[in-house]
Amino acid sequence: MRILVIGNGGREHALAWKIGQSPRVTQLWVAPGNGGTAHLLKCENVPVAAGDLAALRDFAVQNRVDLTVVGPEAPLVEGAVDLFREAGLAVFGPSRAAAQMEGSKAFSKAFMLRHAIPTAQAATFDDFDEATRYLRGFDGAPVIKASGLAAGKGVILPNTRAEAAAVLQTMLLEGQFGEAGKTVLIEEKLKGPELSVLAFCDGKTARLMPAAQDHKRLMDDDLGPNTGGMGAFAPSPLASPGLMAEIEATIVRPTLAGLAAEGMPYVGVLYAGLMLTEQGPKVLEYNCRFGDPETQVLLPLLAGDLVEVMLACVEGRLAEVELAWRDEAAVTVVMAARGYPGEPEAGVPITQIDAAEATGCLVFQAGTKWKDERLLTNGGRVLAVTGVAASLPQAVRKAYAGVDRIHFNGAQYRKDIGRKAIAG
Repeated sequence: MRILVIGNGGREHALAWKIGQSPRVTQLWVAPGNGGTAHLLKCENVPVAAGDLAALRDFAVQNRVDLTVVGPEAPLVEGAVDLFREAGLAVFGPSRAAAQMEGSKAFSKAFMLRHAIPTAQAATFDDFDEATRYLRGFDGAPVIKASGLAAGKGVILPNTRAEAAAVLQTMLLEGQFGEAGKTVLIEEKLKGPELSVLAFCDGKTARLMPAAQDHKRLMDDDLGPNTGGMGAFAPSPLASPGLMAEIEATIVRPTLAGLAAEGMPYVGVLYAGLMLTEQGPKVLEYNCRFGDPETQVLLPLLAGDLVEVMLACVEGRLAEVELAWRDEAAVTVVMAARGYPGEPEAGVPITQIDAAEATGCLVFQAGTKWKDERLLTNGGRVLAVTGVAASLPQAVRKAYAGVDRIHFNGAQYRKDIGRKAIAG
């Protein structure tokens, strides 16, 4: 098989790494890829941007690509899957209509309310005065969310109503998130630990992956600004078999059924970001693709052939497939560039990845590129260093042993990934 992966992050490096292990795969392309995908077996980077959908489709047609895997959310929300399907190409991911579940938080919130899927109460606004009037009647400080895509940074957790009003001003009047923030949600603040539950879907059937936990804040102890994710681990000790059965019955299955009933059957990976409240699990948000950095802990735990699973999703026969997962734990620590999540420093040499991999960890590259035979930083989140071991504490030690060996000036990373889970 000839497979094209669209994207250039750590998620896409992990996808290409796992896809390349399939005996069915003879050729793999990543567009545009990064410094890590450039050196994978069977793999070649293609200098086409992830947002250039027409050029990507033409490449897939000309190179007789058997399956395209869309990594990032933006091409999915823009309709990449529809464009490829119209050209007769097999593609893994949801349609433009179904991808609204991530592309518009206003849409997904209304969907959840229509289908009685447990979630926080919220109201949607595009007018600043109306939003501030609503805020004055709010009990306590709410969560403010940009409705559109904001690279994982559009959810703000103010501590007071005065802070919330200032956030509304920056979004609705000052355009902090551009188009993404022209509509906002003011949402009740739920309490409890967060859980990421991802599922392979073929429109009718879902197969859940082990639950993961992400670390969104930049600094230790969940301090600092929100980021796209500074680390993750799986499986979560919080996710008992009973809880996973409840999540499947009350959230995942009703979501799939609701989307199918509304004429947009969901194919690909559905990601439910959940909060475990005293009233049970509730949906904070949906993503329409593999998470980043969750992919970097989930795929190393998948024992079977990822390509076979993706084909079963695309061909509508996931019910025939049983997924096998390793009885191990995985932890990934993100190493970010100086300045992230603001303006990251680029062009900084990265060394000692080989030394890190020699310890037994996996290093998935994200914001990297090769220039003059040197690996350089080229984005905010630069690397995701993953340890896989028999237990979560062992996996933590393995990941950090790798991090300790890698060097680039200005590197910032959290030192507490997985700590709370180990502490119990």
